[in-house]
Amino acid sequence: MVPGGSHIVVAVNPRASFGRGRDVGPMVVHALQDAGHRVTELVDESFDALRSRAEAAVAERPEALVVVGGDGMVGMGAGLVAGTDVPLAIVPSGTGNDMARGLGIPFDDSEEAVRHLLAAFARPVHTIDAGRISSTDPETGLAITRWWAGMVSAGFDSTVNERANRMTRPRGASRYTLALVLELLRLAPIRYRLTFDDDEPVELESMLLCVGNNVSLGGGMKVTPDAKLDDGLLDVLTVEPLGRAAFARIVPRVFEGRHLSDPRVHVRRVRRLRIESPTAVIYADGERIGSAPVDIEVVPDALKILV
Repeated sequence: MVPGGSHIVVAVNPRASFGRGRDVGPMVVHALQDAGHRVTELVDESFDALRSRAEAAVAERPEALVVVGGDGMVGMGAGLVAGTDVPLAIVPSGTGNDMARGLGIPFDDSEEAVRHLLAAFARPVHTIDAGRISSTDPETGLAITRWWAGMVSAGFDSTVNERANRMTRPRGASRYTLALVLELLRLAPIRYRLTFDDDEPVELESMLLCVGNNVSLGGGMKVTPDAKLDDGLLDVLTVEPLGRAAFARIVPRVFEGRHLSDPRVHVRRVRRLRIESPTAVIYADGERIGSAPVDIEVVPDALKILV
């Protein structure tokens, strides 16, 4: 619960969904001010600059951090408040909005999302798990650890993300779908060396590698449909090597979470995972992390959230 008169930091990504959500940030700020809160609004065209400003603002320990944007903003917010007593609130205005979907936050009606936000301020704070991903900076050799909230991608899904991020058209979730179709034309499995918890490493080839704290990515593709945000586990999905036609038949089933019935699709629940691969590119909450190897772990009850 966030009482009236609280100090609220609102971080807004004006470029979310190609700028279509520019009006959402001011709507959120005005609604919070009308409710009697003291609001610090942060807006910047540069994501890195916005992160830096938000980090400084959160250091002052506001009563809540509200992020306005897509899953990248949720990941940024999680990175700033996970492990602290500052709760995170989400007003989705991005392309995929998968974390909002998983939390039951209205993702296609901004006015309804703002009403949801105000109602959430009157409710007890909810606690969910968060993920940590550790890698090495290729330039400095220093270890880097980041928080994430929803999904890590490291297979065909991340190559689709790479392409989608380079595209300017179409706007919305259909951009990810088009990127998926284009990447199917050069489909190939990726080789991995995976270490699940304390087990011996396993070498395999897979079409997809998704690590889910949340259910979906790419605007509603339910890649880990049984994942729970508060069970202290991560759902790791892999898909055995398939031809283009067989893989294309599985993909439509992912949107409804029906692909797990295919015997070539595997899900393993773990607390920790190490990914090694000569070619895999890693994404977390839609933001590029870099190349393997990476170490991933779940931290139970690390993130306080307003829903």
